[in-house]
Amino acid sequence: MRIVRYPEREVWKKILERPHTDISALNGVVDGILEDVRNNGDEAVLRCEMRFDGVSLQSLAVTDGEIEIAVRSVDAELKEAIELAHSNIGKFHMAQLTTEHKVETMPGVTCWQKSVAIQKVGLYVPGGTAPLFSTVLMLATPARIAGCDDIVLCTPPDKNGNVNPAILVAAKTAGVDKIYKIGGVQAIGAMAYGTETVPKVYKIFGPGNRYVMAAKQRVSLDGVAIDMPAGPSEVCVVADETSNVEFVAADLLSQAEHGTDSQVLLISTSESVAVRVSEEIDRQLAVLPRRDIAARSLENSLCIIAHDGSEAMEISNAYAPEHLVIATEDYDVLADKVVNAGSVFLGKYACESAGDYASGTNHTLPTHGYAMAYNGVNLDSYIRKITFQHITPEGVMSIGRAVEVMAENEQLEAHKNAMTVRLRNIGRK
Repeated sequence: MRIVRYPEREVWKKILERPHTDISALNGVVDGILEDVRNNGDEAVLRCEMRFDGVSLQSLAVTDGEIEIAVRSVDAELKEAIELAHSNIGKFHMAQLTTEHKVETMPGVTCWQKSVAIQKVGLYVPGGTAPLFSTVLMLATPARIAGCDDIVLCTPPDKNGNVNPAILVAAKTAGVDKIYKIGGVQAIGAMAYGTETVPKVYKIFGPGNRYVMAAKQRVSLDGVAIDMPAGPSEVCVVADETSNVEFVAADLLSQAEHGTDSQVLLISTSESVAVRVSEEIDRQLAVLPRRDIAARSLENSLCIIAHDGSEAMEISNAYAPEHLVIATEDYDVLADKVVNAGSVFLGKYACESAGDYASGTNHTLPTHGYAMAYNGVNLDSYIRKITFQHITPEGVMSIGRAVEVMAENEQLEAHKNAMTVRLRNIGRK
C-alpha cells in the first residue's frame, strides 16, 4: 500500500479521491437494452440472457421444484448459517418499526404520519464472480417486515440456466414472492417496466456492476425509485499502536477481494503499525484464492499517517467510507466523532464481515462518498410516510388568519380563499 505521511488538510480531497469510473460511455449500451426490454418484454430479456449470460432459457421464472432441489442440495451447516443471519437481520430491522403518534400543534389542529409499505419492490442480486446470497437476506428480510405486498427478485443464471442454490434457499427463508433468472441491465429493465412474465415494481434495490448501476440511475428518471447511488465496495480502517495488525490486514483484504475497482484505506496514528500491516497484507494475500482481484484493488488503496485520533476521524469523515472499522483502543471515544459513514464497526473483534453476513445490520450501503448524504438500506427504505391532519372549527380559528396572511403575501388568492370560506362559515354559527 502507498503510504502518505501527515498530509496537510488542503490536499486531503486530492489524496482521498476514488478511482474514477466514467459511465457515460456505457449509457448508449444501457439505453439500448432498456428500450428493447421496454418495447419487447420477455423476448428482449431472453435475447439478452443469451447474449450476456450465454444461456438459452425456455422460461424466466424459477419454479417451486427448482427451489426444492436447491433446498435439498445446500448443506445443513450453510442452511443453519443462513437461518441465523436471517434471524439477526430480522431482529435488528423489526426494532425499527415505529408507532403512530398524533400531535396537536394548536387547539383543534391534529397532525400525524402513517407508515405504509411500498407495495411492489424489486431486488437485484448479483451472481457473477461471487453469488451474493447474503444480499438476498439483507434486501428481502426488511421488505417482508415492512409489509411489501410483492417482493420480486432477479438474479443471473449460470450457463445451464440454474440459479445458485444458496440464493434460492436465502430467498425462500426471507419470504421472496417471485424469482426470475435475469441478470444485468435486462433485469433492471424488466423490473422497471414490466414484461409478460416479470411484474413492474415501484422501487428497485440491490448492488451490481457498473452497467447495473447505470441502468438503475437511468430507470430512476422514468418514475421508478432506487435505493441509492452505489459504486465499488470500500472500507476504511482507523488504527493505532494498540491495533491487532493481523486483524487490520484481514479487514482490508476482505473488501479488496470484492472487485478490482474496490478501494481500501488505512488511517493510522502509528507509522510502525502501518508498515507492519502492509507486510501482513502481503503475507495474507499470497494464500487468498481471489488474490489477483485483491492485488489489483490494492493498487487503488493507500495508508495515511495521522497525528492523532481526532485527525484520523476528520480524514475518515472527509472520505465518508461505506464501511468504517475503528480498531483502536479508544474506539468508544472516536465513535462519537463519526459524521460520515455507511456502517461502523467498533473494537478489534468487530470485523466488517460480521456486518456483511450475520450481526444483523444491513450491508447495502452508500459508497463513493454518498455516505455524506445517504444512509444504508433500513426498514424505512421500504416504507412511505404519509402525513395526515384533522382540523376542527376551533383549529380553523387557531390558524386561519395566519394561513390567509401567508397565502395573500405569496399572491395565491385561491389558497387564501380556501381558508376564508371556512372562517366565514364558522363565523355564521
